[in-house]
Amino acid sequence: MGKRKDQINSILSTVIDNNKIPGIVAAISSSKGLLFSSASGIRRFNNPDPMKTDDLVHLGSCTKAMTSTLLAILITEGELNWESTLIEALPELKDLIHPNYELATLRKLVTHRSGIPANANNWWDHSDERDIKVRRLKILKDSLATKPSTKVGDYLYSNLGYMVASCMAEKVTGKSWETLIQEKLFQPLGMNTASFGPPGTPGQSDQPWGHLESDIGWEASQLDNSEPLGPAGRVHCSLADWAKFIALQLPNSNPIIQNQPQLDQLIEPIGNYAAGWGVYQDNRVKGTVLTHDGSNTMWYARVWVAPNIDRAYMVVMNAAFKNSNKSATICERVISELIKIDQEQ
Repeated sequence: MGKRKDQINSILSTVIDNNKIPGIVAAISSSKGLLFSSASGIRRFNNPDPMKTDDLVHLGSCTKAMTSTLLAILITEGELNWESTLIEALPELKDLIHPNYELATLRKLVTHRSGIPANANNWWDHSDERDIKVRRLKILKDSLATKPSTKVGDYLYSNLGYMVASCMAEKVTGKSWETLIQEKLFQPLGMNTASFGPPGTPGQSDQPWGHLESDIGWEASQLDNSEPLGPAGRVHCSLADWAKFIALQLPNSNPIIQNQPQLDQLIEPIGNYAAGWGVYQDNRVKGTVLTHDGSNTMWYARVWVAPNIDRAYMVVMNAAFKNSNKSATICERVISELIKIDQEQ
């Protein structure tokens, strides 16, 4: 065990040295939780506080799998079903949105095949509205008033689609997405560190900051995407708590969804994308891989879940390059190294 931890430490230190990023954390987990974790670098540029393995990290679009799981829970409770349409859940939208959107189903929304645009017209609109449920609905109406440019059934990755799906959940339950996901997912799983937006106390280095790449180097930031985008990408938590969620897709875990078919539907892809998961095949992990990246342009996260070998591999940088492919390549290399280390006997 000590050897593997040392190997992971060495990999992360090399990543820091070669790419001059502020900090990085990585972990290997199973259905029983974290097996190995490591951290390297600093929480905040030009500040000596080191990154730690129990620090809170921003997951970006890795939030989408959590939102889809929340929807599956609501489906098992009879609140919705995967074929529920937008207009069924929100009949008051009739004549307020383009008719092409009215029959968008929950399933099409979470698999990015609803025809809904990638993003809202303006995520920061209606900031004077204190009720986040009402604010999301206003943004929905603004953004879906005109004819879609993508046909229903065609793939278009959509943050807005996840907000729309959450508007449906908010309407049928009367609770905000934030309240629902805490009550239905985070609390039952014991994800006590899970919350929303940038981690840590404003202005303090008690948790890592995100970092924007600029012409003069890294700029530390505690900014984040607008609150209405939450269901698509604003969760933060520790690696250990992220592993608790990921374990739902690993064998022999203790699922909070007492309905295996609903769990299975979360990973049934249309093409290569299921409900918040990319689904691929890789011989290194004996078959199926569930994967996703997440970034708010100041953090970059990647996860690989390998159900056939009861493993997951996670890596998060508290920085993101302007060229997202560079961030993705770094994280992919780290995960490849984690797989090698994990499989060494």
